[in-house]
Amino acid sequence: MFSGGKDSTYAAWLASKNDELACLVTLFPRSEMSYMFHFPNIRWTALQAEAMGVPQLTAATEGVKEEELADLKRAMTEAKSKFRLEGIYTGALASVYQKSRVEKVCEDLGLDCFSPLWGMDPEGHLRRLASEGFSVIVVSVSALGLDQSWLGRELDHDAIGELVALGRKYRFHVGLEGGEGETFVLDGPPFSRRVVVRSAARHWRGDSGYLEITSAGLEAKARGTEGVALSR
Repeated sequence: MFSGGKDSTYAAWLASKNDELACLVTLFPRSEMSYMFHFPNIRWTALQAEAMGVPQLTAATEGVKEEELADLKRAMTEAKSKFRLEGIYTGALASVYQKSRVEKVCEDLGLDCFSPLWGMDPEGHLRRLASEGFSVIVVSVSALGLDQSWLGRELDHDAIGELVALGRKYRFHVGLEGGEGETFVLDGPPFSRRVVVRSAARHWRGDSGYLEITSAGLEAKARGTEGVALSR
């Protein structure tokens, strides 16, 4: 199960180390109100899959609560048949809603379900990502204390420290697992090349918003990190 965010990317990396990572399964919701799947920038997961050298199976969903599970089941059925899957890895960190529903679909299809990040300390998880070379940017926020300045910001150790302090003050999940925010991975150990965001636009609605990546590509890691260009 791959959304392009920090948790599913890290889980995919663990899957490649512990098992054979056969494919990435990505659902494309047509609604930002999806309870199960990432909405911002999901189309750019194709670049991440290419950088990881892993086939990607995609499927569309209207993103309607509970009904989207049928779309997930169809996608996983196709993946099981095409890639002979024996199990699914998820990036679930603390969301019982998402984890329990993926587990139910896996049970129906006779697949094992692994959630290697489940129950991890969220600050420790973020610190580990930064220390192990994952370059992660924030692409949506919807929690008190997180303003539009976070959109496009990289989660380095300084940003993580600020996020932890804000989480304590405003009582949101530091791992952004409760819908407080979403992320997108630009680089990391699984990537042979890094994703470079060439242009992006912030969409802000008073107390929440998202970063829309409008142009991106892959570049050799030797060229280094480039900034995120924001347009109105």
